[in-house]
Amino acid sequence: MDVVNQLVAQGQFTIIKQPLGFIKFLQWIFAIFAFSTCGSYSGMFKMSVECKNRSESDLGIEVEFEYPFRLHQVYFDAPTCKGGNPERLFLVGDYSSSAEFFVTIAVFSFLYSMAALSVYCFVLEKYRENNKGPQIDFVVTAVFAFMWLVSSCAWAKGLSDVKTATDPERVITLITACDERENRCREVHDPKVSGLNTSVAFGFINLILWIGNLWFVFKETGWMAAVAGTYMPSQEKQPAPDSFAQGGGYAQQDPYAGSQGGYQPEYGQQGGYNEDGGYSQGYEQQPTSYSNQM
Repeated sequence: MDVVNQLVAQGQFTIIKQPLGFIKFLQWIFAIFAFSTCGSYSGMFKMSVECKNRSESDLGIEVEFEYPFRLHQVYFDAPTCKGGNPERLFLVGDYSSSAEFFVTIAVFSFLYSMAALSVYCFVLEKYRENNKGPQIDFVVTAVFAFMWLVSSCAWAKGLSDVKTATDPERVITLITACDERENRCREVHDPKVSGLNTSVAFGFINLILWIGNLWFVFKETGWMAAVAGTYMPSQEKQPAPDSFAQGGGYAQQDPYAGSQGGYQPEYGQQGGYNEDGGYSQGYEQQPTSYSNQM
């Protein structure tokens, strides 16, 4: 219990509230629904064969079938209405490949989602280190999304074939006694396949979840930042003008020079030492001349 308490104390379970962890939790739940509704299915349908000689009739022929739907191994006994031992008949079709493939993908999705949630909660820093964890997670998520697409479509087609092969009206055509008009054959009970229909629905729900999870895992990979770094805007800023002239000196233009009329005084300053060793300084002021026209 101490080890469990330490793990719980060190866990960062707030990640489950974020889209990255919350979708993984949904994937874990719906994967359980997918393989449980398909892998644990067992169904039964019932028929009746009423012969001309009522003593030879069988009004309760039950046929049971289950996962993985190897129907060619399912058999039942039907009366011949001619006396003697009943005939043994087998259903038609083997749909185990699509059903087992669907369940296998669901089980592996369940295991991977559980492992990913454990990593998110306990070693999230190592997961994000160098972006290697998110990149591997993205690739695996993309593979599972594709596998869910293939397995769900295959199982949907397989389920349609299972419904056809277990339709009592179709199975009655296999009974020899039903070919004679004097004998009466009819279905008594149809198989319930609502659970199998739900499994197909869960398969496509898992497909949507895994495709949607690609975006949130992609944001963790760092590839978006790499792509954004190569982006060049359509309107670039103009470079600042050179502040130094080509001659090597610093040139600055007075915004007020030459742009305004009126009074513009000029000052000249000369300073230096004369021959007597004294310092002379003078100012020369040249006021702007005015010309008036009378």
